[in-house]
Formats: sequence, structure tokens, C-alpha cells
Amino acid sequence: MQTKAFLMSWLRPGSGWLCLDHRISQVRSKTSFARLSTTVTQQRKSLVVLGTGWSSYSVIKTIDKKLFDLIVVSPRNHFLFTPLLASTTVGTLEFRSIIEPVRNTSFREPGHFHFSFTTGLDTTKQEVFCKSVIKPDLEYSISYDKLVIGVGALTNTFGVPGVEEHAFFLKEIADARRIRNRIVNNYELAVQTNTDHLERGRLLHIVIVGGGPTGVEFGAELYDFIEEDVSRLYQKLKGQAKVTLVESNKILSSFDGRLQSYAEKKLKQREGFEMIRSSVVEVTKDSVKLKNGTVIPCGLVVWSTGLAPRAFTTALNFPKNKNGQILTDKFFRVKDEPSGSIFAIGDCADIEDMTLPCTAQVAEREGRYLGKFLNSGCDEKECGPFRFSSMGMLTYIGHYHAITETPQVKFKGITSWLVWRSAYLTRLGSWRLRMQVPLDWLKTVLFGRDISRLE
Repeated sequence: MQTKAFLMSWLRPGSGWLCLDHRISQVRSKTSFARLSTTVTQQRKSLVVLGTGWSSYSVIKTIDKKLFDLIVVSPRNHFLFTPLLASTTVGTLEFRSIIEPVRNTSFREPGHFHFSFTTGLDTTKQEVFCKSVIKPDLEYSISYDKLVIGVGALTNTFGVPGVEEHAFFLKEIADARRIRNRIVNNYELAVQTNTDHLERGRLLHIVIVGGGPTGVEFGAELYDFIEEDVSRLYQKLKGQAKVTLVESNKILSSFDGRLQSYAEKKLKQREGFEMIRSSVVEVTKDSVKLKNGTVIPCGLVVWSTGLAPRAFTTALNFPKNKNGQILTDKFFRVKDEPSGSIFAIGDCADIEDMTLPCTAQVAEREGRYLGKFLNSGCDEKECGPFRFSSMGMLTYIGHYHAITETPQVKFKGITSWLVWRSAYLTRLGSWRLRMQVPLDWLKTVLFGRDISRLE
């Protein structure tokens, strides 16, 4: 009954996501601009949302567009369902099956999404400064009545030499696409007749740095690809592929100890899969160097080790915590910002005296709450401060096994894998995605993974 209750909690309707853009100050005529400004001022306040990640997308889906003139600014014109990103790196899912275009959201004005970077902020004039992604020399400003900062964060390299130049990250569709191309390139090179034994071993060795959910799930997808597709498509290479997971502490440290041990045991049982407890001190074009001096030759390094603030967040003159996140109160208002009109949510922000993990679940709930808070006219009594209770954590560990931890139950194995797939399927941002993802899973079962190289 507990498992059923958990599943039903995932199936309840209503989620949210997205981010916002803006109206450009260039207009056809001064008269029409004045008329538009007067109308907007009288009827709706201008709400500018920065970013299109989990937190911002949730605000966009929740906000009442009859009350706010919604404007989104982001260098990414889609929402990305990140929990399934690892599945796209080996062709289990296709890239477009886990993204939802921002313009599919019901903007009242079609020009209110800006495909641009946010480069700065003037809190006195209440303006954000933007630079076009498509035309970098096009710079302009956007005024706001209320501003939501949800720009997310970057992968933390911890200053390790060579990471920026030679390692691959896994945060965006472009990252997954580059990883898939590198895997295909390495396998195609490995089967060519002039590739010697040592070079073949290096090409087929993939190193994953970081034992959190992203690193483990990427390793799990790789294992399934090697077991189910390499033996079929690259018969000459069967049994030669190797995956090494490097983690300085315990893998999946946020999970219960018994689930950690189960996941570690399953991973160690797999042929060609090795786990090393150490830290990386250097990454080169064709190897990884560990703290103990060991050098691991490899053809691909995927780096997944914590978060670091974006340059835009770092440049803001707001109070921040030791990790560079913007400090807010429990209503997500930026601390010590006198106007009370600037809010920060998601991975770029931290609630003072209430630090939460940087997960999709947290960001989505924050965005949904903030949308309701803004809809209420920022009525603290009506909404109350933000509260968070975890619905649980799920991680896929390969070969149709997963681990699940909820406040009520903890379970593992094939049952957990079914929960993992069901939960993520119901949380996708649209019915279009909920149709595409099962079709991709079915195609993988029937025909294998698509390993086409994409330019």
C-alpha cells in the first residue's frame, strides 16, 4: 500500500516549468510605444524571468498571465527534462524527446521570449541587460516591475587542470550530443584495421568523475549500451570496453546506506566496470591522473562533480553563501534588496537558514510556490513561507535495476526500475513528451539503440 501511495503521488496532475522573456524597447513608433506602456502599466505588471530550467519553467507555467506581462530571457529556447539526459548519450532516448520549446507556453504576446544571454542588472533603474545569442553584437535592456533570477549553475571543475579543455560535462542537450558523437567516433576508430591493441584499449575506456546520480546513471546507460548493443554492432570489440567511475567519497551519498551498498555491489559485479575511490588532479587529451599518481589512459572523460555559480550570478552585488549562491528569505526575495521586487530560485539561490539540495524536485517546487506567491500579490499570510518535504529520490543503476528512497519506503531492483520509469514519465512537461519517450523506449527494446553520428 505504501508503494501504491508513492506512485499515486507522482501521478497527480499539475507540474510546472519554464522561463521567461521580454519586450524589446525598440518599437515601431513613439506613439504606439507610449500607448502600449500605458496599457501594460494600468493592467499588468512586467514580470521578467531569467532562465528556462526547472525553477523558471515552473514559474512560467504557474504564473497568472492576466496579472503579469510575462517576459522570458534565456540562452536556451527549451525546457530540458534533465533526469533522462543520460539516456540520450547512448541513443536510448532521442534528444527531442526530453525537451519542450519555450514558445509552446501560452505567452499572451508572442514576442515575449528573448533568445539572449543576460549580461548585467541595474537595480536602481530596474533593468536587465541582454545580448542576443544569434547576433552577439545586438545588446539591449529590458525593464521590469518584478524579476525572477533562475539561471541555474555550472558544473564545478574545482580548478583541476585540463577539465575545461578535455573533459565533457552532462548538463545540456549539446553536452549529451557531444558525448554520443565521441563514443561513436571511438568505437568506429577502434574497429579500423590500423588501430593497435593499446590504442584500442584507450579508445574503449571511459572515465566518469563523480559518483552522484548523474555519474551513476550515465555509467548505467553505458553498461546497458555495451551489454545490449556493442556485442551486436561491434562484435570484434565484445568484452574490450571498460568504464571507470572515480569518486573521492561514497557513491550516491544522499541515499540510505543500505541502498548505497546495494548500488555499489551491483556496479562492482559488472564485467568491465570499475570503481576507484580517489580524486582527479589532472585531465589530459588522452588520460586522467589521480591523486596517488595513477594515470588512466582513456578515450572519454565525463565530469560530474557538484555545482559552481555562473558568471552572471557571481557579478551580482547581492549577499551570497560560501558556494556563491544568492541568499534569499523563505519567500525567495533576495536578501537585503530594498525594493523587494527581485527573487532568486533554483540552483543559483539558497534560502537563508534553510539550505536545500540542488535537485530538479527542489527547483520545480520552488518555482511553483513563487508563481503562486506572485499571483497572490506577495501576500505572506495567504501563502505562508516556503516549506519543502522530499517526495523521494530515484536512481537507475543499469540492467533494469534502480534504487528508490521515499519518506515512507525504500526499495530496489526491478520494482524500483518500474517506479523510476513511471515517475519520470508522469513528470514530463507535456503530453507530446509523454508520448515520445515510451515510443523511444519501445524502439530500443525492439530494434536496439540508435548510434548514428550527428554532425
